Amino acid sequence: MRGGPERGQRGRSTTARPAPIRRRTGTGAGCVFGAAEALAGGLVRTVCAPGEVLPLATRLAREIAAHTAPASAVITRHLLWQMLGADHPMVTHRADSRAIYDTGRMADATEGVAAFLEKRPANWTLAPSTDLPDWFPWRPEPPFAE
Repeated sequence: MRGGPERGQRGRSTTARPAPIRRRTGTGAGCVFGAAEALAGGLVRTVCAPGEVLPLATRLAREIAAHTAPASAVITRHLLWQMLGADHPMVTHRADSRAIYDTGRMADATEGVAAFLEKRPANWTLAPSTDLPDWFPWRPEPPFAE
């Protein structure tokens, strides 16, 4: 996610994504399996002791934050969550294509490529609070119902 959303990784993408497919199959069939099988099947990244979960999760979060353009992360997160429930794959394709096109023209995309080629950490300059595309968010916030 060096400056732009990861192509084809949102919602109902046509790109093969074995882990979500396995999760749906496993949960739909009511399968029960242990940590080793989950690791072998690619459903989890690592297996650790209960006391190691929080430190490992914190390290992973810091790693992601250090290498991810903030504006791109916001768009990608919204695409992942909102497009999972899209009515049709074309809805996802249109939102995804627009995000790739627009973020590819943003300063953080150029910075991400330059940092990668120069083997240095990226210096992200765009802020999610001010620098998101004018079409974002594309869906209104649903009303809170009691």
